Amino acid sequence: MTFLDYISEAIQHPNFPWKKIIIGISIGQFVFETYLSYRQYRVLSKKQLPSVLEGEIDKETFEKSEEYSRAKIKFSVVSDLISLIQNLIFVKYDVLPKLWNIGKFLSKNIFPAKYQAVSVVAQSLMFLFTLSNLSTVLSLPVSYYSHFVLEEKFGFNKLTIKLWIIDMIKGTLLGYIIGGPILYFFLKIFDYFETNFLWYICLFVLVVQILAMVFIPVFIMPLFNKFTPLEDGDLKVSIENLAKDCGFPLDKIFVIDGSKRSSHSNAYFTGLPFTSKRIVLFDTLVNQSSIKEITAVLAHEIGHWQMNHILNMLVISQIHMIAIFKLFTSVYRNESLYNAFGFFVKNSDTASTALSNSNFVVFTQGFPILIGFILFNDLLTPLECILQFGMSLLQRKQEYQADGYAKKLGFSKDLSRALITLQIKNLSTMSVDKLYSAYHYSHPTLAERLTALEYVSEKKKE
Repeated sequence: MTFLDYISEAIQHPNFPWKKIIIGISIGQFVFETYLSYRQYRVLSKKQLPSVLEGEIDKETFEKSEEYSRAKIKFSVVSDLISLIQNLIFVKYDVLPKLWNIGKFLSKNIFPAKYQAVSVVAQSLMFLFTLSNLSTVLSLPVSYYSHFVLEEKFGFNKLTIKLWIIDMIKGTLLGYIIGGPILYFFLKIFDYFETNFLWYICLFVLVVQILAMVFIPVFIMPLFNKFTPLEDGDLKVSIENLAKDCGFPLDKIFVIDGSKRSSHSNAYFTGLPFTSKRIVLFDTLVNQSSIKEITAVLAHEIGHWQMNHILNMLVISQIHMIAIFKLFTSVYRNESLYNAFGFFVKNSDTASTALSNSNFVVFTQGFPILIGFILFNDLLTPLECILQFGMSLLQRKQEYQADGYAKKLGFSKDLSRALITLQIKNLSTMSVDKLYSAYHYSHPTLAERLTALEYVSEKKKE
């Protein structure tokens, strides 16, 4: 017997400690990420401005930025601890089967009498409806503190309680209207193809991703923000000239009212890799930066397009998805995994004992794929943490390349000034621990980007 055969046989054993493993993984992730936060907090406590920023960032701004960063670190540790406690409670007290039974009750009462023999797919939809609503309620205190205490303290929050509640209601309804049908077809693919679902499910996910890239910017985002065409003027001319010079397929330029929620700034473009693009500018960016600086930021964004970064990330995400579902095929029919969390398949050796416990669930129509995927996600955490280092490294490399493209166009100084302005207005972190950055940051720090752009402060020149 090979080692892999031994492992395969061991995980099929009815007494395999799945709960202990998932609890250990959850605690391990929390400890690891808390350690990274501790490292970052130590760096922030040194209050040492990177040398390349000397002469650009005044002492008051730097100290406020460090205070904001420390507050965010503390908040992230507390919110992660709350999430860990909730996960441990879910595991220890078999909350998932209880929620499944609630979903089963809802499905039987929602569907007409002739459909009383409700399918596992319909029950899965009602289960996720119950779980998502519970998750939303549990997340309210953390969300409230984030917006109305933390962000409010440092002057970034522009949300009102009314708008916060409206956003949640809109998001929840969109989840039902759009997410429901997507999940239905997702589960039906598993149900129809059984053991031969891999390529069908990956193709389905790809189609959903492409449709999302097309429809979300046009139909979904305007439900939350107002998109106003950029007025004629020097800024519009500058952007259009840049797009023309770079061969960028510009369609429209919009200004978004991001200031009604936050004073943070941003700019981006939307559209499929080989179609026309829409450029979106936050009103905060337009109000805070000069025409040359905004144009330089967009030169950076066009650099992403020129180097096919979006297409590359789409391909990588598909490879990642194929790997995930390939691994999923090795555990999704594992009875011991389901049994450990209170889900039993009829005719299995343990199903008879489950029948006497109203908290457990016995299936007569095969395996509950949605439950299997939720549990598999927990098992996948260590691998995803490792992959996060690789993805962060790749994304930072792409940011350097996009900066380099803007530099070749002659925007080195303007982009540097824009980045400094954004850093000051957003109070972004200026001092970063290398390991923390490698795990959490998809963008290089300001000091790293200015060094790569070979920017020299005007005050240093003097």
